[in-house]
Amino acid sequence: MSTFEQAGAVATKIVDRWAWWSNALKGNFGQASESHVEQGYYRTRRKDGQWEPVAIWWDEESGKWLGYRNGREARDVNELWVWSMRQPITHAAYEKAMAGGGFDDEPPAPIGDNSGDADPFEALRIEFEGEAELARQFLKAEVKTQADADKAGIWAKRLADISKRADGEREREKAPHLHASRMVDDKWRPVIGDAKDMAASLKKHVEPFLIAQKRAKEARARAAAEEAARLRREAEAAAEAARKAEQTDERAEAERARLIQQAQEAEKAAEIRNATAGRTGARVALRIEKRGEIVDYDLLLTALKDRSEIKEVVQSLANRAAKSGFDLPGMKIVEIEKVA
Repeated sequence: MSTFEQAGAVATKIVDRWAWWSNALKGNFGQASESHVEQGYYRTRRKDGQWEPVAIWWDEESGKWLGYRNGREARDVNELWVWSMRQPITHAAYEKAMAGGGFDDEPPAPIGDNSGDADPFEALRIEFEGEAELARQFLKAEVKTQADADKAGIWAKRLADISKRADGEREREKAPHLHASRMVDDKWRPVIGDAKDMAASLKKHVEPFLIAQKRAKEARARAAAEEAARLRREAEAAAEAARKAEQTDERAEAERARLIQQAQEAEKAAEIRNATAGRTGARVALRIEKRGEIVDYDLLLTALKDRSEIKEVVQSLANRAAKSGFDLPGMKIVEIEKVA
């Protein structure tokens, strides 16, 4: 083999080492194997962590595969390959990430307080404000690329995680106070509850008596009202008789006045007073509570159908039916696209 042919074979071998990675960048992963390492630039990350640049190549001098993750040599190149093989990146993206520029489809690394002694509230507040300041700038521009969309998704997950961790810290901080509060409630609950129940029992116990008293007053009031009506009729009759007889003497006027006064007193007695027990400041009395008795459900529902409360209940029931796949009369199942 000539020197030219040898050089060509070496060049072909070098090109072939980059072939799989080059094709993978175009979405063609070929026959990828976890046991067969391919030379190229990739990225990987730990769970919920930032993407880290990966470089894997065959070292001619040592005769073995070398792998670097974020600039640190990997002990197990095959393991690094397994975790990064599906994430090829360009050499330019690798260089940018190695220079601290991150990746275009990922928000900047989160800002936080690394001090283990830091107050959790302050640490999370600082982390949130750092994320929020950059996120607000991102929200000012329209999402136009897949990288922007990916960045938004990752950012939303990170902020949701801050919210979750903050809520966990809130629960942890609040727990001792809740326990103390429950102990206070448990201490006082028997006295509060039992005294309230006993007061209600006493009121209920006197209720039949007060109802009977009120019914008796109502009966007396009806009789007084009937007597008042009778006296007024007599007064009117006496006045009419005096007019017809053309009597205007003082005796006739006095009789009429007497009858009218008696009628007024009877009417006053006809006023129904509530039945009460106890004294001022500690009085128990009957009260009227008005409730609606449904006598025609369909008619009432028709009368109430335009009220906002009814519409909200019906909409809630319709949503529940739609989620369960039931298409009830008067509704249809619609699909609404929204980010989750």
